Amino acid sequence: MPDPAVPPTPPVPLAALMAREDLALRQIAGPSDPSLVVHWVHTSEMADPYPYLLGGELLLTAGVHIPDAAGSGTYFDDYVSRIVAAGGAALGFGVAPVHDTVPRALVAACEAYDLPLVEVPPQTTFSAVARAVWQLMAQARLAELRRVTEAQQSLAAAAARPDPVPSVLRQLAIRLGGRAALYGPEGTEIASAGRTTEEPVRASLAELAEVVRPSGPGTPTSATHATAGTHLAAYALGTGQGFVLGVAAPGREPGDHTIASVAAVLLTLLTGEQQSTAGAARSSALVRLLLGARPSEVAPLLGEGRWLVVHARPEAPGAPEAVAASALGAALGSALLDLGPDVVRLLVPAAREPEPQPGWTLGVSAAVEPSEWAAADTQAGRALARARAMRAPLARHGARPGLDDLVPRDKARAHARALLAPLAAQPALAGTLRTWLSLHGSWDRTAVALSVHRNTVRQRIARCAALLDAELDDPDVRMELWFALGQD
Repeated sequence: MPDPAVPPTPPVPLAALMAREDLALRQIAGPSDPSLVVHWVHTSEMADPYPYLLGGELLLTAGVHIPDAAGSGTYFDDYVSRIVAAGGAALGFGVAPVHDTVPRALVAACEAYDLPLVEVPPQTTFSAVARAVWQLMAQARLAELRRVTEAQQSLAAAAARPDPVPSVLRQLAIRLGGRAALYGPEGTEIASAGRTTEEPVRASLAELAEVVRPSGPGTPTSATHATAGTHLAAYALGTGQGFVLGVAAPGREPGDHTIASVAAVLLTLLTGEQQSTAGAARSSALVRLLLGARPSEVAPLLGEGRWLVVHARPEAPGAPEAVAASALGAALGSALLDLGPDVVRLLVPAAREPEPQPGWTLGVSAAVEPSEWAAADTQAGRALARARAMRAPLARHGARPGLDDLVPRDKARAHARALLAPLAAQPALAGTLRTWLSLHGSWDRTAVALSVHRNTVRQRIARCAALLDAELDDPDVRMELWFALGQD
């Protein structure tokens, strides 16, 4: 019989249920094991409940199924053996109205098969027993969630210490009541904390770490094992460098996996950037640039080929967030990013053609050599401005020269600020004007794009015309305003 499927809710010790005075339950047969737990409650009057049990149940019965001559045959042995074979945790027998007492043959069978037998008194309904189990489960679940939350907070605080890796391992070992170890790419233990375990257990944990160490497609990211009364678990860190977290603990609580997974994520962040070859290459390139090297000299450290510069601006108001910027870099295939107050700038290998990203507006430069990175940065900035003006998710630098290429950036911005100064205090007007111009003066399409009434669009455009003292039907005026709005 396989192990019963265990739900995410913590099980209830049978002893805790027996301790409920309102139920007045009494164990009359079977072992009194404090570690015995109940995962759920099931009521059945079937003579063979096996097909209806999942395992781990407290099975409740009033004995309706018991034939009159059951005491003289093998009925109770067969009945109890089937419950044990199904993985039942305990049997609860309700006294009255069918039976005045628990049948002696049933008591003997439960003793023979080591199945706890609980007498349910007449005043206690089966529904009350089930409700008590659910209440105890809810309490256990709340306590487990509180334990996991406190562990997460302590692990995060440990990761912020000057010695983050040893601190995280130490805190993890404390929270799980065991030992935590970090294994390097070669399989050697490079750091550990917590209880000292015997050599066979340590050897088994090291072997388990090898199971999850990346070795090709299909390699599991986590694995568990039990040896010498100790529960072992191993987690591959997501750095791709072969680091593994190993945990040895005397038991396995429902929240332990969550706590260990949080520690694995933190250790991934702590070891990934410092230990990866790519991270070392980026650091080396930065140092060389600061010491006066030319971009073309440091580019080989970052990879071969041509490059794209991408400017990205979040669609949501406010400055870009570091986590969101890192996720954007991962989606575009580059960790070379600069988080600015308004725009995220990225260097992306030209082989990784950027695609629109949800929540971002992107401007992409032409593919250039490292010596042209500065020019590509300007191209990406202009492409981003054009994408925002057109309300497009992405715009690329075109090969055909445009008006932007003929006007120095600083002069273009100064002209735009002067021209649009009357709208500076009313961003809604500038936004409406930009959308209206991008949609060729269509009132209806602009209203749909801005989710406002078409009369609101007319009023705003009329207000723009008055503040700018401009004739918006004039193509030359529209072109100049479009150019100015593109510099924002």
